[in-house]
Amino acid sequence: MAFYDKPADLSAFNAKFEAQKIAFAPVAFQVARCLLKFGILKAVDDAGKKGVSLATLTQQLDTSEYGISVLLDMGLSMGLVWQQDDNFILDKVGYFLLNADMALKNLDFTHHVCYQGLFELDKAIETGKPEGLKVFGDWQTIYPGLSQLPEEAKRSWFEFDHYYSDHAFPEVLALLFEHNPKHILDVGGNTGKWSLACTKHDADINVTIMDLPGQLNVALENAKAAGVADRVHGHETDLLDENRTFFAGADTIWMSQFLDCFSKSETLSILKRAADVMTADSRLYILETYWDRQPYEAGAYCVNATSIYFTAMANGNSRMYHSKDMMRLIQEAGLYVDQDTDDLGLGHTLLACKKK
Repeated sequence: MAFYDKPADLSAFNAKFEAQKIAFAPVAFQVARCLLKFGILKAVDDAGKKGVSLATLTQQLDTSEYGISVLLDMGLSMGLVWQQDDNFILDKVGYFLLNADMALKNLDFTHHVCYQGLFELDKAIETGKPEGLKVFGDWQTIYPGLSQLPEEAKRSWFEFDHYYSDHAFPEVLALLFEHNPKHILDVGGNTGKWSLACTKHDADINVTIMDLPGQLNVALENAKAAGVADRVHGHETDLLDENRTFFAGADTIWMSQFLDCFSKSETLSILKRAADVMTADSRLYILETYWDRQPYEAGAYCVNATSIYFTAMANGNSRMYHSKDMMRLIQEAGLYVDQDTDDLGLGHTLLACKKK
C-alpha cells in the first residue's frame, strides 16, 4: 500500500497544531493511560449519551476532583471525550481506546516495556545499541532477559507479541499444513505457542524449538504441561553466533515475527544457515508484518512505531522491515519465494521460501 507517497493534505494552521500534538505526545499518552487506570473513561462510557458531571464522577471514583478534572480537560483536547453543559460524554476515539484490544495491548506494551527506555532513543541511534534496556538490566539485548523482566513488563511483552501472532495462526496453519510437513523447526519459539498449535493441529507432527536456554526451558515446560513433550523437542542455540549451525532434521523451518529481531547482516547470516540445512524439498516460512504491506495506514503506523522499540529497547539494530528489503536478503541467502500471501491475521505476510 502507498501511504506516504505524497505530502499531507493539511493547511499550515492545522500542521502547526499537529506539531504541538507531537511536542506534548508523552503528556497525552500518560493522560490516556490514567483515564483508563482510574476508571474515568469507563465511568463516562457507563453514563451513556447523557454523560456525567465532574461532581458525580468524584462521588463514584476513588480519585480526587482535581485529578479527574485535569485528566478530563486534557481528554477533551485529545478528542477522547466531549462536553455538553456540565456533563462529559465519551467520544469515538475514547470508545476505541477503552474497548479495542489492539489499542490496549499497544498502550500496555509502550508503557511497561518502552516508555522509560525511550528517553535514551537518541543514544541508541548514536551507538547502535539498545541504550534504553538498562532500565531493566545489564543485557546486550532484551531476549536473554525476557524471563527476568518485571512482571508487568514481562506480561505486556508477551501479550503484545502473542496478540499479533495469534490472530494469524488459524490461517497460517492451514497454509503450512497443505504441504504435509512431518517435522517443523520452530526458530525463536519463545513460549512454544506456535509449536503447541502445530501439535494440536496434527497429531503426528514433531516440532523442534530452537532458541536461547531461558525461553527454551519455558517452552519445553509448556509442552510437558500440554502432554506433548514426546513430540516437542529443544535445540539450544544463540543465533547471533555465526558458528552455530541449524538443527538439520526438519523438512519445514518456521520463523514467526523473528527476523525483525535482527539487523540486515544478522538476518542474512540466519537465512544462509537455514538454507545450509535445507534440501530441494524443504520449505522455510517467514511470517512478518511489513509496513508497506499493511491494508490500512493505522497498521503501517503501528509497525513503524514498533521499529523504535527494537532501536531503543530490544537490540539497537533491528526493525520492522520493508518487504523489498526482506526479499533481497532471501535472494542473497540462496533462497527464493515460492508463495507470497498478504492480509493474514492483523496485517501479516507469509513468505514460503525454497532453496535455489
